[in-house]
Amino acid sequence: MTIMKELHQEHRNLKRLLEMLERKVERFRAGTHPNFQLMSDVVSYVGGYADTQHHPREDRMLAYFQGRDTELDNMMKACEDEHAELKQLSTHLNDSIDGVLHDAAVVPLDSLIDALAEFVQRESEHLDFEESKLFPKIEAIAGDKDWTTLEQELPSPTDPLFGLKQSDEYRDLYQALVDDERVG
Repeated sequence: MTIMKELHQEHRNLKRLLEMLERKVERFRAGTHPNFQLMSDVVSYVGGYADTQHHPREDRMLAYFQGRDTELDNMMKACEDEHAELKQLSTHLNDSIDGVLHDAAVVPLDSLIDALAEFVQRESEHLDFEESKLFPKIEAIAGDKDWTTLEQELPSPTDPLFGLKQSDEYRDLYQALVDDERVG
């Protein structure tokens, strides 16, 4: 059942980043000027990795179990809809932050804070839904043969930030996250 362990670990990693962004929102609301580049990088990673690796893998796993249980089918449909909504949300937020970074857009800071807070909340709620409802339902229905088949069909992705081989792009982000956490 390695695929579920990997998905759980990815969720823990994403939650860690979302918690860091939540602290940024709190500091931002308290009047501290945020590191917009770091925020952009984190939102880009959360949205980008989720959109290109994590959600497609989950969606393929969900499709494998389609039709086995009506309640699960309804949960899977809701999950897939959320994946599409979260992709739009992360794209919009990243565009707003990039606009601020490149002086290409005038975005009221309150609006940017609210958008960032919404992003963190929606992503967190989505992860909580999967962890507390969707995954337990799948685990209750799936058998050993299902997991063996899925392991072959859905190989482990390479995580450029938390994986064993960090990409150059994300090595700097990882160090910035470590440094940022020390600062508080």
